[in-house]
Amino acid sequence: MTVLEAQALSKTYVGGDGGQIVVLDGVDLQISRGEMVAIIGSSGAGKSTLLHLLGALDRPTSGRVLIDGRALDGMDDDAVSSLRNRTVGFVFQFHHLLREFTALENVMMPLRIAGTDEVDAKRRASALLERVGLGGRVHHRPGALSGGEQQRTAVARALAADPAVLLADEPSGNLDHHNSERLHELFTELAHELELGMVVVTHNRSLAARADRVLQLEDGRLSHVALPEVVA
Repeated sequence: MTVLEAQALSKTYVGGDGGQIVVLDGVDLQISRGEMVAIIGSSGAGKSTLLHLLGALDRPTSGRVLIDGRALDGMDDDAVSSLRNRTVGFVFQFHHLLREFTALENVMMPLRIAGTDEVDAKRRASALLERVGLGGRVHHRPGALSGGEQQRTAVARALAADPAVLLADEPSGNLDHHNSERLHELFTELAHELELGMVVVTHNRSLAARADRVLQLEDGRLSHVALPEVVA
């Protein structure tokens, strides 16, 4: 079942000289439940722009995005925000945890904002932290967690609302090799175990090699990359 789809997605900006800069040029993409797709490409190729469009953080110049079968074009900003908050989880290179709150409270935050009562929010957050290997660290604030633990807390927070789609932008970019590999393994497990549609933008060949598909963004278009090319 397709949970995330881009149809002829384009994004252009106006440059300083008034000319158009084409970042994405007719991108088509389908992501199924339980599928992890890695997107690679050079810096400035538009990978983060594509991720922001897929996650409804920005709107395309033309084309359309469908999340969990619902087309975003025609929705007003409030409707888009509501759909995004219910169906999409985000993990970025920097964890953006609230430092004055514990790991448990950070994971509870999106649930409490969505109106979940405290008991249910705490139960859900505890279970997610346990799942990402932090069952013994729930009451630690970010400053008392390692970099890898902080990023796994951010993953748990992204999963709090039980999204259909998880989008990650260079999630291991700030981690050492050991913590990167642990995070990569976690992503692979979660995609299949939770039947998430997962898109990961990465420069990390090890993470890309774990994906079900690898796509390269170049000159505004996506093309398939064979796995041996990624790990070579």
